[in-house]
Amino acid sequence: MSLSVGYHHDRANERAHPSRVILLNMDRRTRRRPTAIDLYSGAGGLTLGLRWAGFRIIGAIENEPLAVKTYRLHHPATVMWEKDIRSVTVAAVKRRLRLRVGQLDLLAGCPPCQGFSSIRTRNGGSVVRDKSEKDLLFEFIRFVRGLRPRAVMMENVPRLAADKRIHQFSASLRKLGYHTRYIVLNAANFGVPQRRRRLIFMATRHKAVPLPGGNKAHLVTLRKAIGRLPRPGNTGDPMHDMRESRTQRVARLIRKIPRNGGGRLSLRKNQQLACHRRTNGFKDVYGRMSWDTVAPTITCGFVNPSKGRFLHPVQNRAITLREGALIQTFPRYYMFALDRGKFPAAGLIGNALPPKFIKKVAAPLARQLRT
Repeated sequence: MSLSVGYHHDRANERAHPSRVILLNMDRRTRRRPTAIDLYSGAGGLTLGLRWAGFRIIGAIENEPLAVKTYRLHHPATVMWEKDIRSVTVAAVKRRLRLRVGQLDLLAGCPPCQGFSSIRTRNGGSVVRDKSEKDLLFEFIRFVRGLRPRAVMMENVPRLAADKRIHQFSASLRKLGYHTRYIVLNAANFGVPQRRRRLIFMATRHKAVPLPGGNKAHLVTLRKAIGRLPRPGNTGDPMHDMRESRTQRVARLIRKIPRNGGGRLSLRKNQQLACHRRTNGFKDVYGRMSWDTVAPTITCGFVNPSKGRFLHPVQNRAITLREGALIQTFPRYYMFALDRGKFPAAGLIGNALPPKFIKKVAAPLARQLRT
């Protein structure tokens, strides 16, 4: 039944059923989908989560070709700027999207987080990877000044919470009249089958939005996420069927790792690789995931067992691209560009935001912005 038919039917019977008219009018108001722009959109994890939360994503900016190709495949209605964000003017965005100042509901994004992340050396020290990327955080401020959205949402690594730039960022938004809050959350507490701690920053022009805390009692296990997938090889899904290339020595090592959570430290010294015998660190490499708990954080190297605990719980292989994407809560139909092979595609998946996490974090904001 169309909306117009249903509406006139209720109008004709409003004396007998006044509550039905009220509910219909409320439903029509709540159907408005708040608009959003996704800065640093990557392959679309944030956009997908915002769509699931009720947003309509009207614009996105991304300059990595594989990410852009993946994004456009799944979000063709979104206007995409395939450029470095520093070369995109606010005036061009307003003109292309026909936006007036203050009309946009949400400006969202995840600036490249490598500048706030650290890598561990074999001696246990940490090294900042790219300090120059930290300043990309402030591209947000330029767009906020020009667009004056009703709300701002930024996601990043927990390390940003200890960086002075988050305080500068927050102070700049407060000067523009925004209420600001940020919190570090574990995506596992929001139905994502992996341990993944992320910083969520929210700013709103009118009233503060409560930040959710998640629910530790409803963890989604690895078994539930990928346990029903067929063995890779001939499934017809190229993201699941891409073959591994291992030396015989590494293949023998993998076969010896105990099932369902075992690691290389379970082996005798003479069974381990020489490079592993010489170090006391990197204890998760060549480790298996466990069926009945959440997975470790899916990183850009998850298809390589030498990068972490990324071996399948019972099969003698690393998890596949499809399994990694499912652990990141992308739907089964979501295809990532494979033009450059397995490892660049794994980078897109590992860098993505879990859409289910974003949905649950952004849903309260969407409800507020509908009013």
